[in-house]
Amino acid sequence: MTHTATDKALYEAAAAIRAKSYSPYSNFAVGAAILADDGQIYAGCNIENAAYPQGNCAEASAISAMIAAGGKRIKRIYVIGTGAAPVTPCGGCRQRIREFADLDVEVISHGVDGDPLTCTLDYLLPHSFGPEYLSK
Repeated sequence: MTHTATDKALYEAAAAIRAKSYSPYSNFAVGAAILADDGQIYAGCNIENAAYPQGNCAEASAISAMIAAGGKRIKRIYVIGTGAAPVTPCGGCRQRIREFADLDVEVISHGVDGDPLTCTLDYLLPHSFGPEYLSK
């Protein structure tokens, strides 16, 4: 499942934060963990709201934690969701990740069982629009 100590730490952080998900409406708990450019791991879970879909995705929560703590760039990201199949970030989160990650950053997606899916951000979000298009 994991290969390096960093991968193991990211997986464990995503799994631990997934357990704290607030998902009473969908019952679909998701956790995400980011390795940032400062060497720290930042985690987030999905948080639903009765005014569906006014919640936060796990990836967006993890990005918020990273930015709030002073991290700037995503170097690697793990996502774990409910079910056996790997849970990839939604389209909106792929764009959020794009804001803070290079196209070659690996996104490792897991279900609660089974093998992970490892893809680059470029593979998940081809022909993407990024901040470099808005040069001053």
